Amino acid sequence: MIVIGADTHKSSHTLVAVDSVTGRRVGVCTVASTTAGALDALSWARRVCGGADRVWAVEDCRHVSGRLERLLISAGEAVVRVAPRLMAGARSSGRERGKSDPIDATAVARAAIREGVEQLPVARLEGAELDVRLLLDHHDDLVKARSQSQQRLRWHLHDLYDDLSIPAGALDRTVWLDRVLGRLRRSPQTTRVRIARDLVCEIRGLTRRIRELEQEIRLLVCELCPQLVAMPGCGPLTAAKLLAEVAGADRFKSDAKLARAAGVAPVPASSGRQDRHRLDRGGNRQLNLALHRLAVNAARHDPTTAAYLARKQAQGMSRMEALRCLKRHLVRRVHKLLTQPAHDQARAPETALALT
Repeated sequence: MIVIGADTHKSSHTLVAVDSVTGRRVGVCTVASTTAGALDALSWARRVCGGADRVWAVEDCRHVSGRLERLLISAGEAVVRVAPRLMAGARSSGRERGKSDPIDATAVARAAIREGVEQLPVARLEGAELDVRLLLDHHDDLVKARSQSQQRLRWHLHDLYDDLSIPAGALDRTVWLDRVLGRLRRSPQTTRVRIARDLVCEIRGLTRRIRELEQEIRLLVCELCPQLVAMPGCGPLTAAKLLAEVAGADRFKSDAKLARAAGVAPVPASSGRQDRHRLDRGGNRQLNLALHRLAVNAARHDPTTAAYLARKQAQGMSRMEALRCLKRHLVRRVHKLLTQPAHDQARAPETALALT
């Protein structure tokens, strides 16, 4: 079998075909990152591989590899995604020193061979999860922009008024924005005051748009996977992050593979008589973040989850170690919810966590 590693960039893609048995390069090709370039890459692969089976291993860069992935999948090609963290070992252990696009593409292919192409998540055509991801990314960008405006406004207000104390998070609320704006209107209209008034109006507009996006995300997530939102501690934004980052649970053959991709599966670190596991710092960190948020919220709102954490801590685990165990349970539950048909979920609801 031939594994074609792809190092994708904004303007070009570099492809290297590697024999999965010998690890030897079979061919190298660079194409433009356009539809015509993707067609050229497909023609080159057919010439180089001949009748041999081939798999495309694409570095998991969601913004620059999408067009290439879509064309390859539409043409019936097998495409798997390789997390960037997996290439570090392949690059450092390679015989060729330095860094270039062919070296990186070779590292992608060899990392896929080392991990096993059947173990990697399969790329697929984008569905409704893409809409969720785009809306969520836009929401997060607006929240970040609002936070920056709030920080600038606080500094101006600190300079203007020594008797005005604004609690943390208060500038998200309309009542506090109205209170600040009224104070600014009654003050002499200096340059700083006018800038502060502009910032209040900007924050008000961003807050309105953020709430509209949250409502749109909530409706979309409840339509796609209502059973996920029904989980204890899983709000619409957390459910949206899970849907967007998993991007199709059927890409993972088991919950163990999803746990490994999320970086929540324990990594063996035993030696001699010492039997222990360590934290996995790899995987999709955004997916790991969503699971951590879900674990913390479930511990607050679900008595069964809180009792599980207390039991683990009584066994000598720290709070973070207990949360890592909980996240592994949550991955199993999330995978089941995302892969089981909705009518089966409705027939046998199981929103509570089964923790042992």
